[in-house]
Amino acid sequence: MFNLIFKSSTSLTFEMDNKDIVVTNPFNVYVNETLVLNDFKNNVFSIYDLVPNTKYDIKVVQNDKEDTLTVTTEYEYVCLDVKRFGAKGDGVTNDTQAIQAAILSCPDNGRVLINDGVFYTGPLFLRSNITIEITKSAKLLGDTDRNNYPILPGMTYTSDEKDEYNLGSWEGNPLSHMASIITGINVSNVKIIGEGIVDENAQNSDWWTDHHKKVRAWRPRGVFLNHCENISLQGITVTNTPSWNLHPYFSKNLNFIDLKLISPKDAPNTDGCDPESCDGVNIIGVYFSVGDDCIAIKSGKIFMGRKYKKPSENFVIRNCSFNFGHGAIVLGSEMSGGIKNINVSRCFFNSTDRGLRIKTRRGRGKDAIIDGITFQDIKMDNVLSPLVMNMFYFCDPDGHTEYVYSKEKLPVDDRTPYLGKFVFKNIECDNVNACAGCFYGLPEQPIKSITIDNVSFKYAKNPKASRPAMMDGLEEMTGRGIIAAYVDEINLKNVSFEGLKNEKFEFSNVNKITK
Repeated sequence: MFNLIFKSSTSLTFEMDNKDIVVTNPFNVYVNETLVLNDFKNNVFSIYDLVPNTKYDIKVVQNDKEDTLTVTTEYEYVCLDVKRFGAKGDGVTNDTQAIQAAILSCPDNGRVLINDGVFYTGPLFLRSNITIEITKSAKLLGDTDRNNYPILPGMTYTSDEKDEYNLGSWEGNPLSHMASIITGINVSNVKIIGEGIVDENAQNSDWWTDHHKKVRAWRPRGVFLNHCENISLQGITVTNTPSWNLHPYFSKNLNFIDLKLISPKDAPNTDGCDPESCDGVNIIGVYFSVGDDCIAIKSGKIFMGRKYKKPSENFVIRNCSFNFGHGAIVLGSEMSGGIKNINVSRCFFNSTDRGLRIKTRRGRGKDAIIDGITFQDIKMDNVLSPLVMNMFYFCDPDGHTEYVYSKEKLPVDDRTPYLGKFVFKNIECDNVNACAGCFYGLPEQPIKSITIDNVSFKYAKNPKASRPAMMDGLEEMTGRGIIAAYVDEINLKNVSFEGLKNEKFEFSNVNKITK
């Protein structure tokens, strides 16, 4: 009935074993026969305030059926309370140094406790082999003065001048940016847990004012992880970030479990989670409500992708709720290192501009390969355009040049990206507005294969006009079916439309159609 998906010394997270999307029938959860969750509905649930290295019987009762798992929490050597290091937690005193001292003093298998208070802080740097717990009664509140934020240099030459050391990043390029409230550089085996809040406080600073202007360095993220391994975030809320909420960068074996990532709908560049050149990422039970893309998977704009050829790959995204972003799950546009093996299931997309959104363009390069992408068991409601794949993405300074927008068949060379196999299965799309799907490959490099299996599209009664893909020559539209151009093969099985007043399929330069 349910499975363990995460554990620490004081917390556990479980996932219901069913086919329901995000929520299920109400159930009760007992810890050693004590009721801790009553009539709970989310498929992913967490239990806190446990004792380290202790055995617990976890029982779930649903629909007169019950199931029990016995789980032992992890060993813990010591717990260090930041208040004993001088942190006040009064929301006024700058607690950066006290919290940082506790983190740096924590031994392997230790836990740093942030409890009971509002801790005003600047950037904090992680160390390996520890747990940081932010309890339900605690909040980290970001310093509003950007002058107090250290700068992470984009590139520094090594002493022998044979290599480069990259710390900072901005939109796929090795550019200097300011450190984040939670910053991890070359650390491993870290868990950040709890029901507390990391409030970056951007709404009370100038981070969102004239946001395209670089002042000192590019804006910080909420959480930045650079060349990290075995990192888990569980339970916490990250909100009001200067730019992206979570930015894992050249990292591997990451778990983002039962989180809330929340920023205002009009907050600029406040993407939810943007993993860049990462391997092995689990995003499970996360609630997104942000001002830009909810998840944007990346692998470098041009230079980083070509130099390191490090794709983002092997992702599991499951039981997540995506709300009000530009795109629910986005691949690109900075993807010159490639994106492979992404599996999305049992997720809900609500009022996002697009559901799946792929952004690439000529110039991203021959390593810019997106392949092995599967979406299944998905519900969408009021998504303007559920499925979008665009190889003419026009952002960047040269985005409106003839090389990018031309529909002529250009030579395939080192600058040409590639889109491979995509599967969309068991998807319900209600209140579609602009179009059901928009797929544009390149004349010289068509999208290889698109399978749409058991997918329904129901149209809004009063649809909003929208441009489904940011490409020259494509205007705003409403109530269109599936538009496709320059695709090798499209496989259609049990695809239905309700309330559609235009053609179901508008295909051009599609080599093979199977129904």
